[in-house]
Amino acid sequence: MNVYLKKLHPNAVIPFYAKDGDAGMDLTATSKESNGIHVTYGTGIAMQIPKGFVGLLFPRSSVYKQQQTLANSVGVIDSGYRGEIKLKFTTSSHEYKVGDRIGQIIIIPHPRIYFVPSKTLDESDRGDGGFGSTS
Repeated sequence: MNVYLKKLHPNAVIPFYAKDGDAGMDLTATSKESNGIHVTYGTGIAMQIPKGFVGLLFPRSSVYKQQQTLANSVGVIDSGYRGEIKLKFTTSSHEYKVGDRIGQIIIIPHPRIYFVPSKTLDESDRGDGGFGSTS
């Protein structure tokens, strides 16, 4: 699948797979802004994700070394968004630097969902138990 990408910064790095078979493509920081609570990293890129697909932003598994947490857990880049891809983390004493790989993007298809009101639902093994009901 081809995804059109626009470099917004001269040092922008086109997302890439670090290893053959990886699901996520690494994103590299070109800018960093902090307000004392959050730190926002810009990637210097914008992209045109095809309609019917979504870009999901995740932290890299090595994020534990920085002691940071992606502020919204998973970022969602809809197909209509054309702005810079940014990742916002909670601040810590260990932060990424400009030029570091800061996250990953996975682009996947998504179906169009239509909810159908119903007075009943099929039975299941899980039932209607809430949080932690399967443990």
